[in-house]
Amino acid sequence: MSIKKLACCAALSVSAIAAIASAGSAQAISLSYDTGAYRTSNVTNEGAFSENVNNKNFVTIDFNNVNDKTFKGNDLVDYTFSKGSYSTSAGSTGIFNDQWAPAGASGEVNQSKYLAVFDNNFVSIKAKNGGVFNYFGLDAGALSTGNTFELLKGGVTVAKWDFQQLNDIATVVGINMSNQKNGFFEFFSDGKGDNFDEIRLSQVGGGGFESDNHTFHIGSGKFEKSQATPEPSVTLGMLAVSGMFLYQRRRQKLQNAK
Repeated sequence: MSIKKLACCAALSVSAIAAIASAGSAQAISLSYDTGAYRTSNVTNEGAFSENVNNKNFVTIDFNNVNDKTFKGNDLVDYTFSKGSYSTSAGSTGIFNDQWAPAGASGEVNQSKYLAVFDNNFVSIKAKNGGVFNYFGLDAGALSTGNTFELLKGGVTVAKWDFQQLNDIATVVGINMSNQKNGFFEFFSDGKGDNFDEIRLSQVGGGGFESDNHTFHIGSGKFEKSQATPEPSVTLGMLAVSGMFLYQRRRQKLQNAK
């Protein structure tokens, strides 16, 4: 299993509540922002990830293995493009690998593929088989006017954010991105009434909305931090390593005392 590593500047993490309650609900979707994590400690050129990227309870789509126009998601989530399909040419809605890829946790250049939504287009991401989400995270990059993020349930908007709301809390500036901000945004359900079955990324007007490393948690009710705890086998493994280390230190002390 790959080792998770938070960016060195994760201490600058910013959390904010910027939500619109769903009709008839006293709850709200919570939005948090931080600089993100690396999927593996020595790979920093694939953008920022959720710190849950290596947790089996979460699903991450990084677009890296998309090689044609047949991409539709996986067995848990379905991606639909508003124009029916997507382009492979720059400046259009599609999956690309260029300088506008969302930056890494410390602003590093992202050399992997990413999703871009352009010019009054949108991409809809839905949970399959009647499932709902209570968590979604994405690496958003080169934030610009017209970037719009929306969560829906049964076609009804649960919460919505525009460029300014996201840009106001972002801190990472990508290298060679003309001071445009980047970062990892996470959206949490605070109650069952705020679970959502659709995520919509839109570009209102000209420009583009770039994102990468989409991470999902399919589950109903409030998103609990316990859902992101390490697997028991990993925890036991860490304890075993710790115990062995203490044993070796004690043994060394006894030998030195002879």
